[in-house]
Amino acid sequence: MAGTPAAQGASLSPSTLTRVPSGLRLVVESINGSAIAHAAPEEARVFAACLRNATAVARRLRDFESVAVIAAGERWSDGSIRYAVEDLLGAGAVIAALGLAPSPEAAVAARAFRAEVNGLHDTLMSCASGRELLARGRPDDIALAAHHDVSAAVPRLEHGGFRSAPAN
Repeated sequence: MAGTPAAQGASLSPSTLTRVPSGLRLVVESINGSAIAHAAPEEARVFAACLRNATAVARRLRDFESVAVIAAGERWSDGSIRYAVEDLLGAGAVIAALGLAPSPEAAVAARAFRAEVNGLHDTLMSCASGRELLARGRPDDIALAAHHDVSAAVPRLEHGGFRSAPAN
């Protein structure tokens, strides 16, 4: 479990994951994203995507007739959901990479990603989540989150946890 001694320094902070040994099995809690993933119907195939693996996940999603891309957002301290620009841009990156005719809502997310693709780091530094990370002394987390298509990982929800799925 991330944040425990057995996790060897790993936490929900992405920069801590760069220092753990390869092959470490790790449970990381993501309150909003995890809740949304586990709320999906049992027959749904659920994948996790972000800016870092958008195209790899999009390639895998092309096998399906219908796809829903959900920007999870964040939570305020009172538990209410707040918009998160990093999630909109990640969803937009997946939608743009799909290359399919999207709904109007999905098309807006893809256009937002295309408009920001060359300035992802600056956008993520100045958004609400970025400012929170900077206040906590976590600029490395922002730098990691701003990298686009640097991972071929395709995490799929199976048996209550995300496991590597083959990319197409």
